[in-house]
This record gives sequence, structure tokens and C-alpha cells, in this order.
Amino acid sequence: MTGVEAVSNGVGAFREPTQPNAKRCLTIIIVVLMIFLGGIALLCRAYDIAATDPASTGYQSILSQLISAVMGRGWFYYVSIGSILAVLALSANTSYADFPRLTRAIAMHDYLPHVFKVRGRRLLYSHGIVALVGFTALLLIGFGGITDRLIPLFAIGAFLAFTLSQAGMVVHWYRQPGRHLHRMIVNGIGAVATGITLVVVLVAKFLDGAWITAILIPALILLMMAIKRHYSTVEADIAIDRRMHVENLAEPLVVVPLDRWTRITEKALRFAMKLSDTVQAVHVDAEEARSHVEEMFQRNVTFPISKAGKTVPELVFIASPFRFVITPLLDHILQMERDHPERQIAVLVPELVVKHWWQTPLHNQRAQMLKLLLLVKGNQRIMVINIPWYLC
Repeated sequence: MTGVEAVSNGVGAFREPTQPNAKRCLTIIIVVLMIFLGGIALLCRAYDIAATDPASTGYQSILSQLISAVMGRGWFYYVSIGSILAVLALSANTSYADFPRLTRAIAMHDYLPHVFKVRGRRLLYSHGIVALVGFTALLLIGFGGITDRLIPLFAIGAFLAFTLSQAGMVVHWYRQPGRHLHRMIVNGIGAVATGITLVVVLVAKFLDGAWITAILIPALILLMMAIKRHYSTVEADIAIDRRMHVENLAEPLVVVPLDRWTRITEKALRFAMKLSDTVQAVHVDAEEARSHVEEMFQRNVTFPISKAGKTVPELVFIASPFRFVITPLLDHILQMERDHPERQIAVLVPELVVKHWWQTPLHNQRAQMLKLLLLVKGNQRIMVINIPWYLC
């Protein structure tokens, strides 16, 4: 049955004339499907074959029982079962080809995260594929790997899509100029038939797992509406229709956290002095090392900068009797922002970048924490700039 939707979704892939070729292919698939289903039904009746409980010991599918009854358990049986497995594996390609395109189309209208619009390095919408794999894995784990329990979910999803598409075609023909009454009747009959089937399956299989779909579909609709509302709010917030402001282009107040004299500290201070003449080197005195830091700063910073005739950065000490580092520094930066409402505050965060991922836990993550807190508690006038130092 997957072949039916594969053809309907891929009409554009057929050679010209596309529509007649797609109709011909679809007709062949439907006829073969009818023959297969009719033949399986007749053989099951002739050999008295019935479905067994998938959760029971020694479970066999209908096709496995049927092939065993007709041809035995010889080489033909294993070739047939292997062929069925290959067909089922290939049929999954329909979902992996169409689901990412579907998520992209929805994301284009802001009802899904915009990450689903991004093509991967293989020119595929990789995030849609990853999402499909993740959701499929969760379903299989949740239902114990028994695919028969997933049939109600598939049936409801499929017939809901059929009902909506047929109803949509009725509206489409109604809005078209001219008389399309016969087409409206055909699509209307299809919508009613699939709608009735949808209700029957939902009621009959509600306790067998269909309740998940009944909850999931409204939840997805609400989630998409919330995503759309968020993107609309963001767009309204950042949209601009005026010329750039050219007043108040004063240099920012630059803050550089200072612990000890290292190559990273030197790099941060040099860059800070290129940005502004108003630079603060802030040291949180959690280890009672004020005299040592003052001596270091005087020798390595104040003396050479004064000799070069440049403006010396201001050294600021923050007492920390409880040996906290991040919180006092954050409070100082926020207070600076309140004290200078006419200036922007640029916080330069020196950061050590290790070569291997496993080396990361060997170093403290204060820089990451400071950046996170500044992004969460800051505002439009506080800027955070990374100053990385890459280890060889």
C-alpha cells in the first residue's frame, strides 16, 4: 500500500507526460494490490490460516504461515521472506523522502522550527530525517517492537489525511470558476467514506493504541500554533522600517574578567584597548590575593602601557567573602549598566579552547556559566564577546 502514496507524492518525477504516466503506474499498482489481497484471502481460507498473537511464543505472520503451507520450509520460503523484508525496508524510503519535505513545507510557514528548512551537507533536510528516526524509535520502544500495535495509529493517520485531502478538493472545486459538480460529488463521496472509516477505526481500536493519536493530533496542532505565535512575535519585535541611528555612537565600556596574568588575559586586554579607551579589568578577590594581583598588574600592564602613552585600564577589585566568583562579577556588570544608561557594556570573556573533547572537564567552565547568565539576565545594551585561546 505504500506504493500508492509514493506515486501520488512523486508525480513530478515521472517522464513527460507526467500525469498520464503516473495514472498508468498507479493503476498497475492498484490492480496488483487487488490481486495480491484477493489471492491471500482465498489461500488463507483454503488452508485455514488465521492471525496469531504477536506477543505469544512462536508467532508467525500471515504471509509466513501461507508460504509454509503452500511451499513448505525449503529454500523458497527463505527467499520469499527475505524478499518481503527487502520490500518493507525499501518502502520506508517513502517516509524518509517525503517527511523531511513535509516538515520543510510546514516550517516555511512558521509552524515548525526553522531548523527543518536547512539542507544538510548531502543536500537533504537532515533534521527532518533525524526527527523521523527519533519519533520512530520512541514508538517502537513504547509498543515493545510489535508493529501490529502500531496499525491503529497508521490507519487513523492515513484515513485522516485522506479525509482532509478529499474535503480540501471539494472546497477547491467549489472555488474554481465553471461547473465542477461531478468532481465535487466524487471527492465528497471519498471524504464521507474515509471519514466514516476513520471514526470506526478510532472507536474500535481506541483502547488498542488509537487513543494516542486522538491526543497527539490536537497536541501537535496546539504546538504548531504556539510555534507560529512565537515566530510572529519575534518578527514583530525585530522588524525595522527606518534608517540607521547615527547618534550616540560612543565607545562601549569594556569589562575584562581578570584572574591571573596569562596569554589569554593579555589577548583579552589588547583587544579591549582596541575597542575603547574605557576598560575595566575586574578581579573577584575570592582567594585573598589582592596584593599579588596588584603587583602583577602594575608590572605587566600599567608600566608598559603608560610608557607607550596609552590609557591604562582600570583595575577593579570585588570582594567575595564567600569565595563566589560568577555572582559578584555578574552583579558588578549589571550595576555598571544601570549606572551608565547612555553607554553600551562590552564584556570580553577569555576562554581556553582545548584540542580534545575529553580535556574539557579538566578545566573550569566559569566562562560558559558567565556567558549564559549574561545572556539570560542581560539586556540590549550588554554585549558578550568571546576571546578564545586555542591550545595546540
